[in-house]
Amino acid sequence: MTERKATFSLVSLGCAKNLVNSEQMHHLMREAGYIPAADSDGADLAIINTCGFIDAAKSEAIDCILEHAQLKAEGRLGGIIVTGCLSERYQDDIQKELPEIDAVLGVGSFGEIVRAADAVLAHRPYRAFGDQSAPVDETPRDISTGPGWAWLRIAEGCDNFCAFCAIPFIRGRYRSRELEAVVKEAEDLAASGVKELIFIAQDITRYGTDRYGKRCLAELIRRLSEIPGLRWIRLHYLYPDQFDDELIDEIARNDKVVKYLDIPIQHINNEILRRMNRRGTGDEIRALFRTLRERIPDLVLRTSLITGLPGEGEPEFEELLEYLKEARIERVGVFPFSPEEGTKAARMEHCDAEEAARRADQVLALQGRILDEFAEAQVGRELEVLIEGPWEEDGGLMTGRTWADSPEIDSFAVVDGDVRPGELVRVRIERAENGVLFGSCTENRGDDHRC
Repeated sequence: MTERKATFSLVSLGCAKNLVNSEQMHHLMREAGYIPAADSDGADLAIINTCGFIDAAKSEAIDCILEHAQLKAEGRLGGIIVTGCLSERYQDDIQKELPEIDAVLGVGSFGEIVRAADAVLAHRPYRAFGDQSAPVDETPRDISTGPGWAWLRIAEGCDNFCAFCAIPFIRGRYRSRELEAVVKEAEDLAASGVKELIFIAQDITRYGTDRYGKRCLAELIRRLSEIPGLRWIRLHYLYPDQFDDELIDEIARNDKVVKYLDIPIQHINNEILRRMNRRGTGDEIRALFRTLRERIPDLVLRTSLITGLPGEGEPEFEELLEYLKEARIERVGVFPFSPEEGTKAARMEHCDAEEAARRADQVLALQGRILDEFAEAQVGRELEVLIEGPWEEDGGLMTGRTWADSPEIDSFAVVDGDVRPGELVRVRIERAENGVLFGSCTENRGDDHRC
């Protein structure tokens, strides 16, 4: 580490993949001698890593920049560096519209954060927009999640080119990380106490196809499951058209793979899927989900849906609702259609935003009942729970997650017992309220601690 320099804050907006880039930038800044600050108020520099995926995310990012601009105008903040998807997407306009920004980096230039910081402190402008389809940067990172869990990015970018999505134009083409690099990072994380690794990429089912000419997700899972101390492997963002028997068998037989699969389907109507350039049909999705239920006991499914997509009238929406009632998908995220500039879907006829939001609310109401029924079915069971921290409503109790809960998007369990954050413990579930499980610790899976 070099000599002490200025203080910096870092605000990370958007998805887990963005957070990984933020953790890398934090590491680079700290290694260069910059001092992390808990808050932007009073810091010499603020780094804002933005999301620019949909209108709501863009608005959040702009509001965050404006709040920091106010701090700067009041003399309570030095410089502002903006990175991430918003700056990549609007690189020609962002500083014209927001002149308070001192430096801007695109998604292919996170590694230049220290140069940008040095330039801002020297009152020099700095802009960098590297190749967003370059090989994935293997910069170390400062883990900000947990304790007990971390994201594990295995690929970057996307080649699917769904008609409604701007990600391939922002984050670049699909490229897998080298397998040995992923294994080494996982080993280091497990050695530091991480018990759960959550695979992330825009599409993890295609892992390896660009680098090795074949699907390598099952092989990667096998390699990671051999790591001592690693207890849970969670799979996010599997695309339905890329499943094969090898992957399904590996998920089913491997005790370290939690039986929770996040498979975004967006819709179930064949024609809407075709228009949205989704690979596969609604009938194939139905068949896949039936197969997964049959071959993977105790499976919890999560999916993402979009209401109000081009082509969705009342019959198509009713088809979606009927499928949700039939499939009983335990975890569902739903978003009203957002016509993103530059995408094919934005030029297609679609229902108005108010109607799309109404349909999303209808899906959420249905899913709320399914979630409650699923939670009630866990009462009386003894489940493993990864402890996260004190419960806000009662500091004497702790919260954690079961195999059925991914961080920040799903429900949680409230645990009574002598447990600590980062521990993986067994909990007897005694009741459920509004999808939240309540129970008492029976024993810790560690060497000697008992609840």
